[in-house]
Amino acid sequence: MNFYNRAIYPSLFDHLGKKQITVLTGMRRTGKTTLVKQLIAESSIAQKYYFDLERMDNRLLFSEPNYETIIYALTQQGANFGEKVLIAIDEIQLVPNLPSVLKYLYDTYDIKFIVTGSSAYYMKNMFSESLAGRKKLFDIYPLSFAELLSFNGVSVPEISLDKTEKFVRAEYERLKGYYETYINYGGFPEVVLAESVGDKKDMIQDIISSYINFDIALLSDIRNPANLYKLIRLLSVRIGTKLDVSKLTSLTGISRPTIENYLDLLEQNYLIRTIPVLSKSPDREITKAKKIYFLDNGIASISGEAGSGALFENAVFNQLHHKGAIAYYQLKSGKEIDFILDQNRCFEVKETADESDLKNAISLAENLDIKKCNVIGRHPVKLFDGYIWGGFIH
Repeated sequence: MNFYNRAIYPSLFDHLGKKQITVLTGMRRTGKTTLVKQLIAESSIAQKYYFDLERMDNRLLFSEPNYETIIYALTQQGANFGEKVLIAIDEIQLVPNLPSVLKYLYDTYDIKFIVTGSSAYYMKNMFSESLAGRKKLFDIYPLSFAELLSFNGVSVPEISLDKTEKFVRAEYERLKGYYETYINYGGFPEVVLAESVGDKKDMIQDIISSYINFDIALLSDIRNPANLYKLIRLLSVRIGTKLDVSKLTSLTGISRPTIENYLDLLEQNYLIRTIPVLSKSPDREITKAKKIYFLDNGIASISGEAGSGALFENAVFNQLHHKGAIAYYQLKSGKEIDFILDQNRCFEVKETADESDLKNAISLAENLDIKKCNVIGRHPVKLFDGYIWGGFIH
């Protein structure tokens, strides 16, 4: 089996040598299973077993009330628990009692577990409480732009944000087509590898359908999945805007408590991310409302109604959130800075930018005592100091 390079893989491989349970969590179809199979293939542990809990026979095995029966069944398959054993289990949320099973086996035998789950809510609450100190969680997101390039056989050097200010025309020409694809179709591995636009769009629709019908339905009593899909479409045309629950309630006809519950589920399960406002003077600034972004641009485009600028801003969000904590800044007058990274660097996002955009950002950043400001652009019509072409942010 051929494996593609993922930025998180070295950390996962390093953790393979530790006793703790290695836990991969993230939205389905972000590549968790492929990463697990790569870890299995490259592990030095001789005895290796893989179980997909979407298979009923595997689910029944790990649902055994007597945990020693699981050990017996595995010895019947040739396992020798007098020596170290590697056991990988996919989609652990499908067996409700599995945390107790893992705890018993972890404490009793020399087993290295690698497990995956599609729900942050489950993994970080019910799952975490019962395995305190026995596991480490790794969040698996859709591909970054650098990973998308790697999947397409395009090599790029690792460069710091400071060095992205240098505009190289040849490099822009080499990467711009890939960057447009990233903006429009996102980073789910199978979407990236699909050759036609039609296939990419079909896969994105299939991913969102399986997300609603399997991942979310498993965790919550959603009586009308169509309502959740309607909400997701409405959110996709509100990228980069402040969440207005009252407005969403009015547009959908769904009660406010239900909308709030849905928003929490969507964020806990990797579809959306909200970012806070950075505030130094509450009397002059908007201090409560959070802005919304999607953790994949393909999903963000499902309504077909999200503006070109909004999708570009969403792509930049996904490029930056891997690099640190993201917030935004806004005065009551409406003037704002799109992104603030780790409270010490400002970014304004404009498809076609000029010096005035940078000047405005610098002026606002003075309120926060932040010195470093850049404008991130999509179309490098005009180049100036402080300008970064979005595709150079790997």
